Amino acid sequence: MIHKFKMHDTFMAVDVNSGAVHVLDETAYEVLEYYKKLTKASIVDKLSSEYGSDKVEEAYEEIRELEQSGQLYAEDPLKNYVFNTEVNPVIKALCLHVAHDCNLRCKYCFASTGDFGVNRTLMSVETGKKAIDFIIKSSGSRRNLEVDFFGGEPLMNFEVVKEITAYTIEKGREFNKNFRLTLTTNAILLNDENKKFINEHMGNLVMSIDGREEVNDRMRCRVDGSGTYAAILPRIKDMADSRNQDKYYVRGTFTRENTDFSKDVLHLADLGFKQISIEPVVAGKDSGYDIREEDLPELLSEYEKLALEYVKRHKEGKGFNFFHFMIDLQQGPCAIKKLKGCGSGHEYVAVTPEGDIFPCHQFVGMDDFKIGNVNNGTDLNKNVIDRFKASNIMSNEDCGQCWAKFYCSGGCAANAYQFGGDLSKPYKIACELEKKRVECSLWIKAMEME
Repeated sequence: MIHKFKMHDTFMAVDVNSGAVHVLDETAYEVLEYYKKLTKASIVDKLSSEYGSDKVEEAYEEIRELEQSGQLYAEDPLKNYVFNTEVNPVIKALCLHVAHDCNLRCKYCFASTGDFGVNRTLMSVETGKKAIDFIIKSSGSRRNLEVDFFGGEPLMNFEVVKEITAYTIEKGREFNKNFRLTLTTNAILLNDENKKFINEHMGNLVMSIDGREEVNDRMRCRVDGSGTYAAILPRIKDMADSRNQDKYYVRGTFTRENTDFSKDVLHLADLGFKQISIEPVVAGKDSGYDIREEDLPELLSEYEKLALEYVKRHKEGKGFNFFHFMIDLQQGPCAIKKLKGCGSGHEYVAVTPEGDIFPCHQFVGMDDFKIGNVNNGTDLNKNVIDRFKASNIMSNEDCGQCWAKFYCSGGCAANAYQFGGDLSKPYKIACELEKKRVECSLWIKAMEME
């Protein structure tokens, strides 16, 4: 399978199965369009008036050599791979909901402003410890594990965060497990005390801000409706600087009310942030904030504009990292990881303050997807686990025909279920955004190699 695209006067082609990425001249780009459809003589005849017969023949032979070397039209090495759902799940990542409460009332919040549509509760130390015991037991021989302190707002339960962290470190040493800890916060409660603790123990930190002040304050509000930008910006800047502009992300959300989101990314970059992520909203259809098909042309253009500025700033020595443009063409995820994506429901799970286990943070509160509970030690719901195991790019016809399948690995299961009612039917709008992000990432890599 081949995907061709043009971006900012650069002609590119991706061989999906081999992963090879090619920068072409215009002649080769046109020859590739007809390479499998016409004979060599017919292609030369068709294109020679515009490009000259010698250039067309030369381009044809170069493409033929790439095909023979397996860098174009490669066979799918995974087409006959079959997942074994009988193998016990190996849990390697845990989203620990230490707080189902929040001190903000963000309008687009997928978690119903922090309580996940249930009750405003905080996790106990005992439940947190049992969650750590659960991941250790469920991780098998895997040594590297991840725990994300999540909410709601986890700093509302900071003493419990500290105790669970200490327990995690202790148990990691006991069972030879290497835990990488992350904390996600809206930054309102950041202070010198928790900053010190976070910098000592959290391998990664995610701090929420949507970009420009008017954009942020339109959505990210306090309980009284007032905005948060002025309060959180100095805290976030101080925190990022204290981590040497590394091992953190400022993470924002764009909605259809700021489809010019590239300005928000660049606003954060202009403030000095080096690790930035701005992502499309997860909002119900017709909520008023949801991304719609008619928004796609502008959003796709925004990604291209951002990619152009991204390259320009890096060349000027003023670069920053944008999460969705980070791509590894040398190694990247292994083949099986490419097939099954994030592993929600069987490699990655979320645990609520009550100890309930769900496939990920976006499924919390949906009883049909409850996997078990860390407090009662009962067997996990294998039907739910197998349902998520079986949902992958090999089981999805749409994904199987998509050129970007090995980059996105089928997309977000929660989005698929929310917008289509089926784990194995990807959310089309998210697909289009992802494909454009991959194109931008590949173009950026090509520019870096010039």
